[in-house]
Amino acid sequence: MQSKLSALALFLATTSAWTPYTRDLVNAASTKRWLPSADKIRGVNLGSQFIIEPWMATDEWAGMGCGGRNDEWTCVEALGQDAADEAFRKHWDTWTTREDIDLIASLGLNTIRIPVGFWIREDLVNDGEHYPRGGLEFLDRLVGWAKDAGLYVIMDLHGGPGSQTPNQQFTGHGVDYPEFYNQENYERALKFLEWMADRIHTNQAYYNVGMLQVMNEPVHSSEYPSEAADMIAKFYPQAYERIRAAEAKLNVADADRLHIQYMGTAWGSGDPTSSLPSTEGTAFDDHRYYRWDPSVERSKSGYINAACNDQREDGIIVGEWSLAVAEDVENNDEFSIRNASQEQIEWYRGWWAAQVQAFERSGGWVFWTWKCNWIGGFDEWRWCYKSAVAAGAIPRDAGSAAEISPCQ
Repeated sequence: MQSKLSALALFLATTSAWTPYTRDLVNAASTKRWLPSADKIRGVNLGSQFIIEPWMATDEWAGMGCGGRNDEWTCVEALGQDAADEAFRKHWDTWTTREDIDLIASLGLNTIRIPVGFWIREDLVNDGEHYPRGGLEFLDRLVGWAKDAGLYVIMDLHGGPGSQTPNQQFTGHGVDYPEFYNQENYERALKFLEWMADRIHTNQAYYNVGMLQVMNEPVHSSEYPSEAADMIAKFYPQAYERIRAAEAKLNVADADRLHIQYMGTAWGSGDPTSSLPSTEGTAFDDHRYYRWDPSVERSKSGYINAACNDQREDGIIVGEWSLAVAEDVENNDEFSIRNASQEQIEWYRGWWAAQVQAFERSGGWVFWTWKCNWIGGFDEWRWCYKSAVAAGAIPRDAGSAAEISPCQ
């Protein structure tokens, strides 16, 4: 059986040119098995585009009429379906623009990760569930822009049926207990994944979508042992089989198949490969937020040392990370970015570089997130790549980390 690491190494070394290459595919003029020529993934998440997280989109959320609501479900329920659909339509049309995508490409980035909820396929929504409708046309438009800009796309199932993690806005519905972990909801997620695989291979707008993540941030086995074990034993292998079956139905050549991404072992749900029928064409995700790591000393030297000495799993893609520090120190004199001095900005620039170098010792990185509006009442660029570039805390060339890293 091919190892997960060799599969990812093959993924990162497949091409030597930025332009897409084509192969014949049934019912399509050309394929989209395109990979960045750079040997590492360097990207940003498009957070709050299709699953709005109010904590990072405060003004936007209030302007939609959703102020005071925790998540998309409660907003839709409060506004009513038709009014909510109109409010979300305006959001989808303006939160991420073509200009954003072109700017991302100009900053030395080669990848975007697009978080979506299962409800973007509307026939999977059950009676009594409350999600916005009409997002698919905007997803089609967005991936088309990415194709035009030459950006690789990771399509991420970020919000699962029944919510895969409790009390999280990113699932679309904050719940006390995660209801995803049963065969009925697995089946809805599986239908989403096979539908999305089919769409990627047959819709030319999706030309550069090369990776499909089967579930973002499921529960940890330390907190929900039976749910995590059930997912790895049942849902994970079924996801692999259903995606590959969808591709086989289209006669997709082996070299043109999607990379199927799982949360890696370090995430804490267990070994994602333990029940897979194959690891060929798989990739693995890790999310590394020093903000929530109690082992990191809460000082500038502590954060720098933690990043410089970090070692993720070989080949892993760090699909989420940020410049945020622990909540109890983020606004003190050492770390505050309100009216940040040039010295403060330079420190964050160095910490950005230290993290980038650490993550590029593995498969690369995707920053959380591209855009925010607002966090804590101001432009909190520690979470927002676009604002951090404007502030000077992230350089305009994503490949320049080695030149400025304090690890040297």
